[in-house]
Amino acid sequence: MKIWIPGPTYVRTEILAEQVLPMIGHRSKAMVELLERIDPPLRLAFGLGAGSTATVAVCNHSATGMMEGSLYGVGARVLSVVNGSFSKRWADIAKVLGKDVTVLELAWGQAVTEAQLAETLKSKGPFDAVTLVVCETSTGVLTPLAPVARAMKTSPSTQLFVDVVSAIAGAPIDCDANGIDFALAGVNKALALPPGITVVCASKRYMEGARAKKRASWYLDPVRTIDGHVERKTPATPVVTLYRALARQLADITSGATLPARDKGKTGAAAWTARFDKHERMRARTLQWGIGHGLDPFPAEALSSPTISCIKADGIDVAALIDALKKRGEEIGNGYDKLKGLTFRIGHMGDHSEEGLDELLFHMDEVLDSVRVKA
Repeated sequence: MKIWIPGPTYVRTEILAEQVLPMIGHRSKAMVELLERIDPPLRLAFGLGAGSTATVAVCNHSATGMMEGSLYGVGARVLSVVNGSFSKRWADIAKVLGKDVTVLELAWGQAVTEAQLAETLKSKGPFDAVTLVVCETSTGVLTPLAPVARAMKTSPSTQLFVDVVSAIAGAPIDCDANGIDFALAGVNKALALPPGITVVCASKRYMEGARAKKRASWYLDPVRTIDGHVERKTPATPVVTLYRALARQLADITSGATLPARDKGKTGAAAWTARFDKHERMRARTLQWGIGHGLDPFPAEALSSPTISCIKADGIDVAALIDALKKRGEEIGNGYDKLKGLTFRIGHMGDHSEEGLDELLFHMDEVLDSVRVKA
């Protein structure tokens, strides 16, 4: 079965093979060497330059864990931008922690604008942090970061927290350029790994502020986790198998090993850019297919994610479409939460190829008429 759901996504055989190698001790020299392999390309994934003072790390839990953990490092006042199910989750977590939460709620399918964010910061602030999901997996919306960064400059003391789970390794993040203080992501989407660990990037400002605060968690303490990574002494036994998979994937992306033939020979930052370009082409191809069948993207095309296409199912029985494709060895995703049955989602990300996408769309062409709802 070829899996095109919005995550977990397709994992290459070479990555799976990394997880069946002989075990190593997590306090061994081999583990230190493994961690040393991860950091340089992980910094590229977060868009950090050579002189950046930000710190990257790996955490031994899902991204939701660090949605919570990140909030232990800031003050009480949090502004949560909510435009889908996962951004709502972050707001809900902040409320559970007893934070003073203001929600800037947008219609599903929309992204916050510079004016909306700046006005809320001015009229309802000051805030200690803003939480934002860059790529809302539930809706297929990619929020442009440059306007967000400009709005944040109107409130210099407020930190910016972003979930980049469906964006990292599929679109540029550029933490420094966009003034991001804390970024987090699971690895089971455009990084194309099995789920279970989280990658993070924390600014110097975040780390200094977090150290000065009482943090009411041990396992989810962001300072303990990040310092443990930097010191090559993880606070708890790490998921060694997934660390190996991450190290291999980051090395392969950076060396250009996962690129299509047209981009062979590109390495380093150029290889990452080429990977982003591949995702843009897959987005354009998928939306073109939908529009050609009278099916519009759920978000405006300008906001459509390069990793996940969420398409309106006007006149389509989504459950029947999914079942028909499964019989052909292809699996796509239903709409999420209140969009279930109203949209379908294609996760064209990670190590999926453009040729593979064309094959999926061919099968969708073949079954589409049979799953249209009869009047």
